[in-house]
Amino acid sequence: MSGQKVTTEKAPKPVGLYPHARNVGNLLFLSGIGPREPGTDNIPGLELDPDGNILKYDIEAECHSVFRNVKTVLEAAGSSWDKLVDVTVFLTNMKDDFATYNKVYAEYFRENQPCRTTVEVKSLPTPIAIELKCVAVLD
Repeated sequence: MSGQKVTTEKAPKPVGLYPHARNVGNLLFLSGIGPREPGTDNIPGLELDPDGNILKYDIEAECHSVFRNVKTVLEAAGSSWDKLVDVTVFLTNMKDDFATYNKVYAEYFRENQPCRTTVEVKSLPTPIAIELKCVAVLD
């Protein structure tokens, strides 16, 4: 069973050949979604040097942006924030960023509390500090 592909121009363009999401039955699987702003490669709070190395970043700004992007993809696919059932979070700096990420996460998931896994990774495909992989239900 292959499922329907979902893409939207209201979310950041994927950095490879994959859809924003794919539904199979009543489940919606989101591809990894980061905080890049739709229509640009801008990452809120990120400053790079001329060689593309990270000078500073703002994990709180990235968290808010990634949650907006996930919400956008969910709605484009016919689902919604309250239908999330599983969230995997990838952070590039667990030691420095977990407390802030966890605080912002609690603001967004106060009502709906999906299962959650948070892992630290060495890097992500673009110079971002957070990415989410989600599963939601469709009615």
